[in-house]
Amino acid sequence: MSHFILMLTRDDRTVGDAAQVYRRLRGGPLLHVGVKDIGLPFDELAELVAMIKADGRQALLEVVSGTRDAELTSLEAAARLQVDYALGGRQAHDAVRILRGRPIRYFPFAGHTVGHPTRLVGDATEIIEDARALAAIPGVHGLDLLAYRFAGDVPALARAVVRAVPVPVIAAGSIDSAMRIGAMQAAGVWGFTVGSALFDGLFPADTFGAQIASILDVAGVQP
Repeated sequence: MSHFILMLTRDDRTVGDAAQVYRRLRGGPLLHVGVKDIGLPFDELAELVAMIKADGRQALLEVVSGTRDAELTSLEAAARLQVDYALGGRQAHDAVRILRGRPIRYFPFAGHTVGHPTRLVGDATEIIEDARALAAIPGVHGLDLLAYRFAGDVPALARAVVRAVPVPVIAAGSIDSAMRIGAMQAAGVWGFTVGSALFDGLFPADTFGAQIASILDVAGVQP
């Protein structure tokens, strides 16, 4: 089974009312809750992350900034926020230096990523080779694979990446149906993120919380 990671994000940005949305879900069964490094001021992110951690949940920050300097600034923010996981970004060698000695698990993007919302480009062989190289870097604990942002055979790519590396893989981006969740589970990913699809009401339920319950129930995943 895979872990469900709720992202309080839409279109690769943390939603403006993320804290209010989270407060309505505090009594639920979620274990992993994430935000992006874009969309909220640092102090609001800090308040939200503190709330998530105070509830005994794992807090994740996914870095989608488009420049090297912005990415490193976001990783430094992840360290100050004391998140449990830092996902995304491409500056792996700089990132492990920034995060060294901190109890933060680092999952950089596998493959070449561009744009915002972020897309995964290149062919499958290049992505798999990059995944292997990243997984070999001390301080890289796992990989963030933008599986459904890839214009190719997504399940085959996810299976190949999972088999190629000795670290856990999170499938992120555009997971908007039970079918896609099932495909990522079958590929063997450690976890998968869902954000925009929930805010767009794409799962069959009347409320945000009921959509989350439908993901946990229909896909049979760990929270």
